[in-house]
Amino acid sequence: MLTYTLRRLMFAVPTLFFIAAAIFFLLELAPGDPMANVPLTVPSEVREQMRQALGLGEPAHIRFVLWLKQFFWIEPLNLVDHWFGTTFAEGELRIISWQNRSPVFLTIAERIPQTLWVVGTSYLVAILIAIPIGIYSAYRQYSLFDQAGTFITMIGFSVPPFFSGVFVILIFSVYLGWFPTIYDTRLVVNDWDSFMQQVRQMILPVMVLALQITSQLSRFMRASVLDNLNQDYVRTARAKGLVERRVILVHVLRNSLLPVVTVIALYVPAIFSGAIITEQIFKVNGIGQLLITALQANDWPMVQTLSFIFAVLIVVSNLVADLLYGILDPRIRYD
Repeated sequence: MLTYTLRRLMFAVPTLFFIAAAIFFLLELAPGDPMANVPLTVPSEVREQMRQALGLGEPAHIRFVLWLKQFFWIEPLNLVDHWFGTTFAEGELRIISWQNRSPVFLTIAERIPQTLWVVGTSYLVAILIAIPIGIYSAYRQYSLFDQAGTFITMIGFSVPPFFSGVFVILIFSVYLGWFPTIYDTRLVVNDWDSFMQQVRQMILPVMVLALQITSQLSRFMRASVLDNLNQDYVRTARAKGLVERRVILVHVLRNSLLPVVTVIALYVPAIFSGAIITEQIFKVNGIGQLLITALQANDWPMVQTLSFIFAVLIVVSNLVADLLYGILDPRIRYD
């Protein structure tokens, strides 16, 4: 498996290079100027000096190579300096946001805990709900539970988050007054009361995100379990006198998780991008809202870095899914 992993990582290098180039040069073609928000009273020579300070005086291919150096070399060195107190990256130019004139990765590091609170919790809740529902729906096919689950999941899959988010705010915040309408990102969790306040403000955005994920995962799980319930090994296990619970939870579940693992792994980047709308609705000061504000301000270094991070997540998620195949199915060998 080590050889397979190294081979996949080698193939990932040209893939990520092509993605980085595509993102960079597409943004080069996009309209917008970082000097658009500078007051008109600023002299032209000062504007030119500001453009040079932002690195806009070089040709596009030179700036692309510089960005690659900053992303893969200078920023990791800054992280090492932060952890160990070294000075490897001292004096090196980092990726600077055009919007707030600060290093892009510092801004991302400030925002990502809020996104992980919401996205991570919603993903975990969705998996814990979807897998049991999918298994029981398949085992009790065409039962009342299965039909009700199918109806609910179809609604959850069809309703977009910009509608479901406003709907749950209207019901649970405006009419019932159970939860806050806006996510307070300044809240510091340092005792039990602040922790419970954090849980209360997380419930609505987690509910909206988990609804869509649960709807998809439960349908995949149901279909996969149905495919395995009629296999010969299941009839053999039952004929040997194994209890039904062991047949389902040990034999059927392990084989049914193979296609679901792919969906779970590949959906990790998708939920980060899907959380953009949810973060806008609930005013979560996370990665999604950061990307929206960067797009509105023509902050291309921020947009490019965030987009490339999502691409890296997709490549890594594919690799993790393939490696989990070998763990779940002993018949799969990569070396």
